[in-house]
Amino acid sequence: MYVVVVGAGDIGRPLIEIATAAGNEVVVVERDEAKAEAVASTYDCLTINDDATVKDTLEDAGAGRADALISTTDRDATNVMVCLLAQELAVPAVVSVVHDPEHMSLFERIGVNTMENPSRLIAEHLFRAVERPSIIDYMRVGDEAEVFEIEVTHGAPIAGETLSEADAAGHLPDDLLVVAIERGEVGEVITPRGDTVLQAGDQVTVFAARGITPEVTSVFGHDGGE
Repeated sequence: MYVVVVGAGDIGRPLIEIATAAGNEVVVVERDEAKAEAVASTYDCLTINDDATVKDTLEDAGAGRADALISTTDRDATNVMVCLLAQELAVPAVVSVVHDPEHMSLFERIGVNTMENPSRLIAEHLFRAVERPSIIDYMRVGDEAEVFEIEVTHGAPIAGETLSEADAAGHLPDDLLVVAIERGEVGEVITPRGDTVLQAGDQVTVFAARGITPEVTSVFGHDGGE
């Protein structure tokens, strides 16, 4: 895959590392000379030290034949301009980081796939880790719904029950769905069925339509989300 990466900062450099390590043909456009030189000397990619908001620069980077362009600069205005130029050059997949959540709708209106500022996402994950330590990992879906991982404790209402039994007993809310079960030291992944027995120690992936609430976490033996 031919990928143009705009920006070689805190977000761009790990992206460049991943893309080049996977064997992709990567061209990096970076306005800062020192950052451009650092990337050129570290990764197997072509680096252009120039302004990506100028159409000629993207043409020099081969955007016209690229499979994807990813804009990672620290300025939303720059990212918008780069994405618009990429669309003019008919790049099939255009993706950008968005730093200000209020700008997200603008990127969506012009048809750009977006990723919220990773620093903000990390901060939110860190706060959730303190607020709800029982949650191993989570992802928000839409405005309320969340997919998360949680361990079944020995005192959990559903421990030792099949999913059918737990549902019949009212232990599983209607808007909650057990998606996957990881069991044992080797991490055996089990696809949940009605006759699947939930065991203490299971790490369960769950979809909750109304998000992670004390009612939901108590099902797995965690009071108040703890």
